Amino acid sequence: METNDRRDFLKKSILGVSGIALIPETLKLSLTGRSEASRLPELPGRMLGKTGIKTPLISMGASGATNARFVRTAYDAGIKVFFSATYYGEGNNEKLVGEGLKGLPRDSYTIGTAAPPDGLDKRTGTFVKKFDTAGYLKKAEDSLKRFGLDYVDIFLFPYSGKREMVLNEGVLKAMEMLKRQGKARFVGIASHNDTEEALRAAADSGIYDVAMAAYNYKIANKESMNEALAYVSKAGMGIVAMKTAAGVLSEKSGQPVNINAALKWVLQNEHISSIVSAMSNTEEMQKNLSMISNLRLSDEELKDLALSGPASGPTLYCHQCKKCLSQCPYNLDIPTLMRSYMYAYGYKNLRQARYALNTVDLPLKPCNDCLECKVKCTNGFDVRSKIRDISRLKEVPQDFLMA
Repeated sequence: METNDRRDFLKKSILGVSGIALIPETLKLSLTGRSEASRLPELPGRMLGKTGIKTPLISMGASGATNARFVRTAYDAGIKVFFSATYYGEGNNEKLVGEGLKGLPRDSYTIGTAAPPDGLDKRTGTFVKKFDTAGYLKKAEDSLKRFGLDYVDIFLFPYSGKREMVLNEGVLKAMEMLKRQGKARFVGIASHNDTEEALRAAADSGIYDVAMAAYNYKIANKESMNEALAYVSKAGMGIVAMKTAAGVLSEKSGQPVNINAALKWVLQNEHISSIVSAMSNTEEMQKNLSMISNLRLSDEELKDLALSGPASGPTLYCHQCKKCLSQCPYNLDIPTLMRSYMYAYGYKNLRQARYALNTVDLPLKPCNDCLECKVKCTNGFDVRSKIRDISRLKEVPQDFLMA
């Protein structure tokens, strides 16, 4: 079997057909020559806290982008904010974004990225060794080289959770130095779990300018989460929302949720400046751009949200509550494994799923020694079957996923 055929076979054996192909002509935009900022469409937007950045209601999460032309297409369509990360495609995603924006006026777009620190135990949200400030600054410098830029606009500290980690002296020093050295205009946190604690800690620090937080219509404790977002906003921090579609698919029916309704629900919160949408093709982008032109939730959309609400059963979105951790006799990092499963089956992003999987100390045949899973997921997940399923991805050669 030829290499390309093997790659297609391996991907389809896990996920099936992974999505619509990139069709740049659907937007009828020129992808050649220099795009002038003055001619870009003006999309509805909000101010990003006290940063002075007016961001469109939709920002591009570049993790699913596989073509630099698509990044330029998004720019020409009026999307001016792009988020990548050092761990997307092992740094190749930053190169792709940089290539897509190459030659454009630097003040016409905003780039954000994130770099995880070494020595972070994501299960507990604490460091297992002293934070290396110099090493972290080196990560930022390497990131800039991949982008081909002198600075990024927003540098995020990902996997932020526990207050002690967000306010770690070494972390705060690194963030201050990034701004002082001109490598980042603004700094912030990104949080998947213990998010309310992380948000309040970031606001109290006086150092962070931006917060990226998981926020969707399926989240638990909406009232307390909204209070935390308001607290952050009052402190002058800008807020961007991620994981806004709650995993995309309904776990019970296997049918997609009403994405427009889910995203509109997020933007009803006036403290949210922008949604980070992991767009991977022009059809998804067109739907997003159409959605932000009218944020009013129709009666039908409200009905769709109610039908896919808590009573309908879980989506693929794990709430990252960590209540499962103490129940597993083998101390598996179940929240990260569930996030990997969501990336693979919900977002069809095998590369990101594999990255999350690689951060977990996973036995060769996980869960085989348990006759019955002792974990009772608050979201109703069959944890054992999901772990055994997603762990197969470790057997796929890395180069097949990166191509």
